[in-house]
Amino acid sequence: MPNKEYDEKSEHELWILYKKSRDPVIRDRFVKQYAPLVKYVAGKVAIGMPHNVEFDDLVGYGVFGLFDAIEKFDPDKHVKFKTYAVTRIRGAVFDELRSIDWVPRSVRQKTREIEDVINRLESSLGRSASDKEIADEMGLSIPEFQKVMLKISGTSILSLNDIWYTGEDNDKVSIVESIESPQSLNPDTIVEKEEIKRVIVEAINDLPEKEKKVLVLYYYEDLTLKEIGQVLEVTESRISQLHTKAIMRLRSKLTNIKKGIM
Repeated sequence: MPNKEYDEKSEHELWILYKKSRDPVIRDRFVKQYAPLVKYVAGKVAIGMPHNVEFDDLVGYGVFGLFDAIEKFDPDKHVKFKTYAVTRIRGAVFDELRSIDWVPRSVRQKTREIEDVINRLESSLGRSASDKEIADEMGLSIPEFQKVMLKISGTSILSLNDIWYTGEDNDKVSIVESIESPQSLNPDTIVEKEEIKRVIVEAINDLPEKEKKVLVLYYYEDLTLKEIGQVLEVTESRISQLHTKAIMRLRSKLTNIKKGIM
C-alpha cells in the first residue's frame, strides 16, 4: 500500500492496520510522531538525578520503551497511545537505571535507615511522624536532617515505578499506577488486583496533605518539581524533600500491609 494511502487514514485506523500487518512503514511513522515523548520523559526523570546520570543516556533508554509501547499497544483497549507510551518509556528508563545501580551504597544505607525510623515511629504513634520527630530519633538537628533528605532525594524518583505486586497471572501493579488512575480500574481486572490497588490508594490517602499533593501533581498532573514549588509557593528543594518523605512513608506503609496480605 503506498504511503499516500496511509496519509488518508486516521491514527486509529493505522493502529488497527499495524496490529494486523506489522508494516515497518507504519511503525516508523509512529516512532517519528511520538519521539518527542522520549525526550519529555527523559527530561522529567533527569530532574533531581545526580550529575553522573547523563540526559542522552536517559533518552537512549527511553527509545527502547517507545519501541516496546508501539509493539504492545492495543487500540481496542480505548486508551490513548500517548498515555500508554509514557508509562512504557518511563519504565524502560527506570529499569535500566536500576540495572546499572547508579545509587552509591552510602546513600542506599541512609535511605534504609530513615525508612526504618519512619516505620518504627509511625507504627508506635499511629500517625505520620513529623520532621522533628524523625530527626530527633536519628539524633540529628532539623538542618542536618533536611541536608540528608536532599542528598537522597534523587533516589526516590524510581520508587513509585517499582512493581509492588505480581499476581498469579503475571498481572503487575505499581504504586504510580494507582496514583495516576485511582478511580478508573480496568473492568477486566481481577478482584485480587482491585484489592491491591485499593490498599495502595488508601496508603496514599493517609499521607500528610502536602506530601500527597506533591505526588498527585508530579505523577498525575505531570508537573516538574520546580513547577510544583511554584504552585505551592515553596522552593524546589523543599518539594524534593516532601516527595522523598512521601515515598518513604508509602514504602513503610505498604511493606507493613504487604506482610499482612501476601
